[in-house]
Amino acid sequence: MKILVTGATGYIGKRLIPILLNEGYTVVCAVRDKNRSPNNFKNDKNISIVEVDFLKPNTLINIPKDIDIAYYLIHSMSNSSTEFHILEEQCAQNFKNHIENTTTKQVIYLSGITNDTKLSKHLLSRKNVETTLNSEKYALTTFKAGIIVGSGSSSFEIIRDLVEKLPIMVAPKWLNTKTQPIAVRDVLSFLEKAKGNEKLYNKSFDIFGPEILTYKQMLLEFAKIRGLKRRIITIPIMTPKLSSYWLYFVTSTSYKLAASLVNSMGIEIIGNTSNINKILNIKPISYKDAVKNAFLKIEQNSIVSSWKDSFISSALKSDIHKHINVPTYGCFTDKKQRNLKDVNYTLNKIWSIGGENGWYYGTFLWKLRGYLDKLFGGTGLRRGRTHPTKLNNGDSLDFWRVIYANKEAKKLLLYAEMKLPGEAWLEFRIENDILYQTATFRPQGIAGRLYWYAVTPFHWFVFNGMISKLV
Repeated sequence: MKILVTGATGYIGKRLIPILLNEGYTVVCAVRDKNRSPNNFKNDKNISIVEVDFLKPNTLINIPKDIDIAYYLIHSMSNSSTEFHILEEQCAQNFKNHIENTTTKQVIYLSGITNDTKLSKHLLSRKNVETTLNSEKYALTTFKAGIIVGSGSSSFEIIRDLVEKLPIMVAPKWLNTKTQPIAVRDVLSFLEKAKGNEKLYNKSFDIFGPEILTYKQMLLEFAKIRGLKRRIITIPIMTPKLSSYWLYFVTSTSYKLAASLVNSMGIEIIGNTSNINKILNIKPISYKDAVKNAFLKIEQNSIVSSWKDSFISSALKSDIHKHINVPTYGCFTDKKQRNLKDVNYTLNKIWSIGGENGWYYGTFLWKLRGYLDKLFGGTGLRRGRTHPTKLNNGDSLDFWRVIYANKEAKKLLLYAEMKLPGEAWLEFRIENDILYQTATFRPQGIAGRLYWYAVTPFHWFVFNGMISKLV
């Protein structure tokens, strides 16, 4: 059986694909940029990767005709465009038009619970996408999930940031909104067990955990599990914009995602009961167990996917391969090199850079740069990294994005997502037992040039110290 997975590099897609492979299926991964595909995807003989932009119908020709089942996992939660709902429906329409001309028998769509009479723009958009995907040529199965809780999920990481950083929270009144969280493992079970099940053809089901909780209860339960005492005071005067900034400055979320979440968090996400749990023999676990499972994955360094690695958290407005060729004309550079005593030692140090390991030298200055970046609307350092020693193309790395990571070729290239009057790259490359470290900056106008001259003394201090630590 050949299965198409759209959104293959997203939070759910990265977790669903290994499950399908373990069951012996052939998987077609539809991605906007092949360079972002995890290395284990590229090396698996049962995976084929096709470049598709669902806003560009001509690219859909790359999808094979002999598809049996397709998963539609495309969302744009943080899209800042005021017309994002139009773009989402356009993606769905283009997908439908193409899939109707393949051998696909079933499309499985993951949406959000949309039962409240007053829906946010994002939830309403997901509801409209479901309507768009309905077809007479294939069967549509829709799962509408509550808030998804799992290691690396945006909901989990935001709650974690709030609980672990704030002993006392003065919070917006939407913390009293009721919701039904569901563990990511249960979402994956629904998606996996639904394939080919004719009882689910042309039907829609709400999927959710066993408890109805307010966001405040979720925070306090999280604190209890972590052994922390927390006090939450809700106030009615915090506007949506202030709420968004509150999430943005306290958590690792981007402002765009924070604004989208705030608009949705005032809506009750309560599911309608059905017989879906019985049909698929799934018993969703509690919120408490979902949180414990998430921390088990974190402690084992086995987080499969994180929302931070998707472009939801990114300032990058184009595919990463467009930044892989570092420019030279009109650029400033800071070049350093050192002879190596132990290539493997240095290579492992490079592949462990950032996150909790830090940048090895001038830690205070790196943190200061992160604070300033956050203050001016950038990503700051709080995204960290998903795995302490592994890097894939497209991963977030503090306020950098991994453009190229090839340990065998001994090269790592990073692109800056911090707020800058220009563009910046940081490259580590080993050749003939010599480490070459190059920082490149392409300025925009006079502001960019003044910026470079202002930070040059700090660059000399930090970059010189960093390369010395690496060797």
